[in-house]
Amino acid sequence: MNERLFYLINHDWARPAMDLGMAVASSWDFWWPILLVAGLVVFALGGFRARMMLLAIGLSILVTDAIVVRSLKKAVGHPRPHEVLVGVRTLDLAKAKPRFMALGKPLKQEYSIWKNPPLRGNSFPSGHAANNFAMAMVVALFYRRWGWLAFLIASVVSYSRIYVGSHWPLDVLVSCFLGALLAGFVVATMAAIWQKWGGRISPPLKARHPNLL
Repeated sequence: MNERLFYLINHDWARPAMDLGMAVASSWDFWWPILLVAGLVVFALGGFRARMMLLAIGLSILVTDAIVVRSLKKAVGHPRPHEVLVGVRTLDLAKAKPRFMALGKPLKQEYSIWKNPPLRGNSFPSGHAANNFAMAMVVALFYRRWGWLAFLIASVVSYSRIYVGSHWPLDVLVSCFLGALLAGFVVATMAAIWQKWGGRISPPLKARHPNLL
């Protein structure tokens, strides 16, 4: 089932009109400068809630990516689809610096061929899926009226990881829940700390913001 769904997304449901968008969504090198600038703008112009949200995102990514995802990759060692299957289509932006310059170049497209499959790999968990769902969960918890929209972006990024041939569908799905769960834990911990110690840390801020969320 996992393999069949992968081929549906990677082959049958793929369309030329979607290729560039999926490659862009899947490219961390393309997005990190944009996210960095956006974070700096939010920090400079936002209020207490926005800055606490940024702190929660940073801590969530630290726990999710640097600790849990890396540890699980080493422990599980699940090979990627293009490492064990024949005919997997892999997509990536062309090499360019800065990365957005690759938008004017043809996509890098390859098809996997038969080779001795590796015993271990880095397919599970998907760092892209886990990190993006962690960020989406934080945004949704801090801004409940419109924050759920962040899950749409996270879903596109996660789907793109299957589309470009980097991860199995089940690996991505579990990674989405993992990232959201860890982020929820981080935010709940921050809220509890603020509730108990916020008055000692900054009485004026605690008076204006009795609850972190």
